[in-house]
Amino acid sequence: METLKKEKQDETSTKAVKISGAEAVIRCLLEEGSELAYGYPGGAIMPVYDEIYKYRDKFHHVLTRHEQGAIHAAQGFSRVTGKPGIVFATSGPGATNLVTGIADAQIDSTPLVCITGQVASHLLGSDAFQETDIIGISTPVTKWNYQITDASEIPEIMAKAFYIAKSGRPGPVLIDITKDAQFGELDYSYKKCQKIRSYRATPKLDIEKIKDAAKIINEAKKPFVVWGQGVIIGGAEQEFKNFIEKTDIPSASTVLGLSALETNHPLNVGMVGMHGNYAPNVLTNSCDVLIAIGMRFDDRVTGNLKTYAKQAKVIHFEIDPSEVDKNVKTDVAVLGNVKETLVEVMQYVHKKNHKDWMTEFDKLYQIEKDKVINDQLNPTKPGLTMGEVLGGINKETNGDAVIVSDVGQHQMFACRYADFIKTRSSVTSGGLGTMGFALPAAIGAKMGVPDREVVAIIGDGGYQMTCNELGTILQTKAAVKIVVLNNSYLGMVRQWQELFFDKRYASTEMVSPDFVKLAGAYDIEAQRVSKREDLADAIKTMIASKDAYFLEVVIEQEDNVFPMIPTGASVSDIRLS
Repeated sequence: METLKKEKQDETSTKAVKISGAEAVIRCLLEEGSELAYGYPGGAIMPVYDEIYKYRDKFHHVLTRHEQGAIHAAQGFSRVTGKPGIVFATSGPGATNLVTGIADAQIDSTPLVCITGQVASHLLGSDAFQETDIIGISTPVTKWNYQITDASEIPEIMAKAFYIAKSGRPGPVLIDITKDAQFGELDYSYKKCQKIRSYRATPKLDIEKIKDAAKIINEAKKPFVVWGQGVIIGGAEQEFKNFIEKTDIPSASTVLGLSALETNHPLNVGMVGMHGNYAPNVLTNSCDVLIAIGMRFDDRVTGNLKTYAKQAKVIHFEIDPSEVDKNVKTDVAVLGNVKETLVEVMQYVHKKNHKDWMTEFDKLYQIEKDKVINDQLNPTKPGLTMGEVLGGINKETNGDAVIVSDVGQHQMFACRYADFIKTRSSVTSGGLGTMGFALPAAIGAKMGVPDREVVAIIGDGGYQMTCNELGTILQTKAAVKIVVLNNSYLGMVRQWQELFFDKRYASTEMVSPDFVKLAGAYDIEAQRVSKREDLADAIKTMIASKDAYFLEVVIEQEDNVFPMIPTGASVSDIRLS
């Protein structure tokens, strides 16, 4: 018994040794299995970087070209691996440059541990050089944050940071460490955090709620599932598939839920939302039971809440109690990790056949195919379309690539037309919609899954927000494939101006540099395509490359993304043109 107790203790704690606070930071990261970080050094974080240098045989740091690039790279790494991404930044502007990425990670439930340097504790509140209250600034957009002013706090706070970032609904945490705490000494020992009093990571399972949900599902004639990223975060892909196959329920994904279920699965009816597929959007307002699994009823999914699924009973499988009844009133809320709750509900749901109901989805899909999809994937007009580029990438990768998309029209085309055969294959900025996300996130994704093809789909606008991260590719040799779909406009804004502002294209036309020359300056092989007959070979060459590759595709300027639900409209009032 004593031996077992000692072995258990050894799993979670290490023997005390006297070291500096800065070294303790690196040791804590290694204790948590984190051997890769992204960041940008500066004065207030310099003691930690000195230890990174000393530990360079065990700990790898990627120098990005901007702190925003660092945090987006950490997001990309986290999204494909499920592990917390690690970010370092200095005080003041270094810390504030992380805020957009932190906010992005918070709304998209991405676990991050952000470590910022801070001025010495005796200077706090004095407006010292590069002093900023990053704790106050980041409080609204972090899951948890904490300022360390004494070296002895570091092991306990770092352990809490990892536990909070990973557990329950994941999210970003930020640890701000004063410079004197980094220089200070402590008797270092590390014990992983297993729980925190007053913090319940996962709600207690309620079997009665499971039974209530199962009863409604069993009685349904036209049930419909909308799943989100909670399926992926919970590692519940197989449990989810088992559930929909037993109950034979047509299922649609949110933007962030993509790739949890393979694209060609017979029960996968596409994507819901503003630019989602016609059938699942329209039939949301025809189903008799709506089953939401690991999603939060974002406004881009629901459209006008006054008309959203009012005819249906709503069942919500969700880990975060704050999301239940926040936007859509539920009849039954099943709280918990969906990997567990779906296993439980499987004991009570009946094997069903909803063939006639599925036929309704098939009929509406055919309408969308005839009016929208065929013209996008197999166009006859002279100009190239974003859809046919995605079709070409599917052909060369067989749906086995990680697709990292930026924000805008190209993002929606990527979400609509990219094929996925593996989970964690779609990486994009969902809730915040952060332009500039894709290039650094693709770098992080490639480092997270180096054996997989990683293709970044970016517009000419978003690309120029973070194209400085080509320098990170130059230095790291990350073999990211970069596709810029160039229509010389801020395309999504231009589309709205065309449809709702009488074609007053105010500040959306964009003059860009020679992207091919720019890639060449960073020693990245590149080419530009403007003719359809050259597209297939260009994509084939890009995918075949063992190194980073840049492909610019000149797109028809008024290539719009449809279907579209106008802001404030009902999901059933979806436009096909």
